Amino acid sequence: MSENTKTIRAAVLRELPGPWTVEDLEISAPKRGEVLVELKAAGLCHSDDHHRQNDLPLANLPAIVGHEGAGVVIAVGEGVYDLEVGDHVVASFIPACGKCKWCSLGMQNLCDYGRYILEGTQIDGTFRITDKDGKGVATAAMLGTFSNYQIMDQTSLIKIDKDIPFPVAAIVACGVPTGFGSARNMADVQPGDIVVIIGIGGIGINAVQGAALAGARRVIAVDPVEYKRTRALELGATDAFATAEEATDLARSLTNGQGADSAIVTVGVTTSEHVNQAYAAIRKGGTVVLTGLGNVNETLDGINMFDLAMMQKRIQGNVYGGWSPRVAVHMLLDLYRDKKLKLDELITRTYKIDEINEAYDDMRSGKNIRGVIIHEH
Repeated sequence: MSENTKTIRAAVLRELPGPWTVEDLEISAPKRGEVLVELKAAGLCHSDDHHRQNDLPLANLPAIVGHEGAGVVIAVGEGVYDLEVGDHVVASFIPACGKCKWCSLGMQNLCDYGRYILEGTQIDGTFRITDKDGKGVATAAMLGTFSNYQIMDQTSLIKIDKDIPFPVAAIVACGVPTGFGSARNMADVQPGDIVVIIGIGGIGINAVQGAALAGARRVIAVDPVEYKRTRALELGATDAFATAEEATDLARSLTNGQGADSAIVTVGVTTSEHVNQAYAAIRKGGTVVLTGLGNVNETLDGINMFDLAMMQKRIQGNVYGGWSPRVAVHMLLDLYRDKKLKLDELITRTYKIDEINEAYDDMRSGKNIRGVIIHEH
């Protein structure tokens, strides 16, 4: 190891599909516009398991994934203009260049730098991490938070106040804003609305909180796992069912047969069937928000085009809750400080990096709302 490199410990994907292997790697110093972060915590989002399962193929292997993370800046490269050593930061899986059309329109969640999410390189097309054989190691979303140290571009980091616990800050990197914004922004939940949320994981539970804080009259949670239904009722849902059909029946009974104002799909592995269930649950002029991901080759079928047009329904996609990361993170942390948004309660269990395969087994078996890795140094 040279004086310009540092040994790190990370969970690596070497084949897809395949397990994580925890390895010692070498990381170089940050280049222009880049920052070296000592990561303290990383959220275990289902999207990272989509990479492992090859539902979302990565362009380069080996790769470190993980896109929810929080830590401390320990070094900065040239040209870093708003971060310094000692700052606490949250990673944003959507970088914000500040210059493209979408950033200029205030839509940072659609920044053109999003093209690097599956590439795994830095902006210059190279890697900052190497394995014992000297091979470059990719970092998904330019982040790779399943590592105790990481080089990140300044466009991928959001400075936060130092009183925020790192595990809480980590989950605000993706799951909380994506779920909360599903209700607040993409479904445009209004006071008195009836909202159905299908899939109560780390994103769906925050759609529940977002709908409740927006003033929905009824927030109807759907999940086959009893534990998740119980947690939904604790965190803002008024009703919880094992099936979408039961939720639809309730929504219609409350609306003279019309159906819910909106239905939000946040299932961990989303299929066309889930979207059809949500579509069946909404009224004329209602909205389906598609937040969950499945295999990249999954296509939507089963929606009657005449009904879609004549009933003036809407199927709305969703990236990062439809808002800019630098707006969302601070707004949500302010709600947390004011005890209006529950974040500590979302963290079911913490893990060490060596337990990452067990952690995702727990997620897939429905034991967690949100697991968090606590990094060791």
